[in-house]
Amino acid sequence: MKLIIGLGNPDKQYEKTRHNFGQKIIQQYVETFCKTSLTTKQNLLAKIYETGQGTNKIIFAISTGYMNNSGLTIQKIAQFYKISPQNIYVIHDDLDLPIGDYRIQFDRGPAGHNGIKSTIENLGTQEFHRIRLGIGKPQNNIPVEDYVLLPFSKEESTIINDLTPKIFEEINKIL
Repeated sequence: MKLIIGLGNPDKQYEKTRHNFGQKIIQQYVETFCKTSLTTKQNLLAKIYETGQGTNKIIFAISTGYMNNSGLTIQKIAQFYKISPQNIYVIHDDLDLPIGDYRIQFDRGPAGHNGIKSTIENLGTQEFHRIRLGIGKPQNNIPVEDYVLLPFSKEESTIINDLTPKIFEEINKIL
């Protein structure tokens, strides 16, 4: 059994921001390949879509809480479905990668990402997979906390749209 979860913030105002890039990927993937939408599970603090059976079950999820508390959602889902951290894939925005770039890594520290820090704290380990999606670094002295809550520019959105199929391919490899 595997969990693939996209990080972000729940409110409508954050929907198209850089910080919600991970959630956007999960929502688009489920809508495109599963022809459905995610279902809210209040007890898990998440929207969920399940596919497969038994040990082949895949859980797609996005948190209904805020980025900085993402780990609590991941912990609840992992405990409920009995998923080991090694079978968890967290998709999130990353300032250290240029827009359009991505990295898949295992057993890495948070590198300043509060959603990942929360995940490590709640799981008690950093031995999970991360799909890091580049959002670039802020320019013109924009504080990081403001930058991650900005939408992508038109040019950046084009790059993101070109990246999305590549991320879908990576998710398909995981499956």
